[in-house]
Amino acid sequence: MTPQVQLRPLLAQDTILIHQAFAEQGWNKPISQYEQYLQWQESGQRDIIVAEYEGQFAGYLTIQWESDYPPFRAAGIPEVVDFNVLKKYQRRGIGTLLMDEAERRIAQVSSQAGIGFGLYADYGAAQILYSRRGYVPDGRGLVYEGKQQGYGTFVTVDDGLVLYLLKSLEPK
Repeated sequence: MTPQVQLRPLLAQDTILIHQAFAEQGWNKPISQYEQYLQWQESGQRDIIVAEYEGQFAGYLTIQWESDYPPFRAAGIPEVVDFNVLKKYQRRGIGTLLMDEAERRIAQVSSQAGIGFGLYADYGAAQILYSRRGYVPDGRGLVYEGKQQGYGTFVTVDDGLVLYLLKSLEPK
C-alpha cells in the first residue's frame, strides 16, 4: 500500500463525513445507508473497507459475506457490493487497493469472488476495472431487480439492471 493511502474499517463518525463527501460531487448517498453498513459490519454480515488518501476520505467498498444474488448465495460466494471512489481521487490506485484487500479477505473463505455492476455509462470505469482484474460474467445473463431476464424482456436501464461477474481467487 502506498504511504498516502490507508485502509480501515468504517467508524461511526464516518457516516456523516461520507454522506457529505458524496453530496459535494452531486451523489445522493444518505447517512442512513452508512448507519446500516456500520450495523452490518458490527454483526459480521459485511466488511466495510474505507480508504483515506493523505488523511481524507477517498472511497470505500463492502464485502457482503452472504450475497443477495441467489446463485452466489447458494454457492457460498461472497460479493463485493457498493464500491465507490470519490471522483477527485480516481486514477490514483485507490480502487485497486480496495479491490486487492477485498479479494484477499474473500480468498480466506472462498475460492471465488462475486460482483455485480450496472450496465449504463456511469458504470464504465467499474466495468473496465473488473474485466482487467479477471472478472468474467457468471453466464446467467442480465438480472433486473433480482430476477433473471430472458430474451425479449423489456426492462428499465437503471441501477436495478445488473450483470454479475466471478473471479477465481488463489488462497492466501
